[in-house]
Amino acid sequence: MAKQPRSKVASKGGKARAESLSPAERQEAARNAADARWKIPKATHIGEINLAGLVIKCAVLEDGRRLLNQQSFLAAIGRRGNPDGAKTSSGDGQSGFLKVPPFLAADNLKPYIGETLSASCNPIPFRLLTGGRFHGYEARLLPLVCEVYLAARRANALTHKQVHIAEACEMLVSALAQTGIVALVDEATGYQEVRDRKALQAILDRYLLQHFAAWAKRFPDDFYKHMFRLKGWKWTHMNPAGGPRCVAQMTKDIVYARLGPGVLEELETRNPVGDNGRRKAAHHQWLTDEIGHPALSEHIKSVVTLMKAVPDKGWDQFARLLDRALPKCGHSIQLDIDDILPEDDSVN
Repeated sequence: MAKQPRSKVASKGGKARAESLSPAERQEAARNAADARWKIPKATHIGEINLAGLVIKCAVLEDGRRLLNQQSFLAAIGRRGNPDGAKTSSGDGQSGFLKVPPFLAADNLKPYIGETLSASCNPIPFRLLTGGRFHGYEARLLPLVCEVYLAARRANALTHKQVHIAEACEMLVSALAQTGIVALVDEATGYQEVRDRKALQAILDRYLLQHFAAWAKRFPDDFYKHMFRLKGWKWTHMNPAGGPRCVAQMTKDIVYARLGPGVLEELETRNPVGDNGRRKAAHHQWLTDEIGHPALSEHIKSVVTLMKAVPDKGWDQFARLLDRALPKCGHSIQLDIDDILPEDDSVN
């Protein structure tokens, strides 16, 4: 029998591998292949900027580029319509982008567009770590675009339909200037660290009370039943605080260390261990009804769901799943829960 060409053999092998994958795995493989082909960068950080009452979504790519979400960018300067309007077709029939986007394409604006601005006008495709593709403009493009419209306004070169864009640009430039000078002062004086601490404290105050509230049952029995099952301990409908002394420390690690940045540390400060080796209240009695308790409830539900997915005596497997799905806040290296010694038995 004649030997098949290597290309056909490779094709059959690739087809067999593809057929062995689940639909979700095939979709993910196709997405990764497309991203690799088109070299679409990932956004490692995302957030929102509030300027002049406008919320602009932003991202930092893995190569350090700072982007403003395309739709947010257009809304900020008073432009309406489909962002895809920036797309065009190049001479070879392939999809591409205009060198100058539509919001700068008017002939009366061209005298005020510099080379630096023209070089940074193309929308940049990117994707989030959690999935989904978007387009964004480099952040430095925003003040440059604003300056084009303001320069045209100073020269009385704007059309009637462009006046509202110039007004939006004026507000943005003012807001950017105020934000920029404040950031420079903060950085020069070292106040930036204090500012960040104050921002964190504001978040913690939404999570935690100044004085603890009356006790109420917050941890369902399933939480501890599955904990005992995964550790191979016998469950006897006992008060978990009366069980193995490491239960309290494990609860801190599984729950409070993962609720939000600084939450566990602040709880340890507000609810310290007394001279008798116990705390005045359970940690959950310090959580607020508006933010703290709902966050606790949702977190426990997620933890119990992970627990149910793991077989008996599978604590190590559960711990790995937990660290991936619900990592500790501010921790890049996860400690083994079993290696942490207990401090007290009154944190649940």
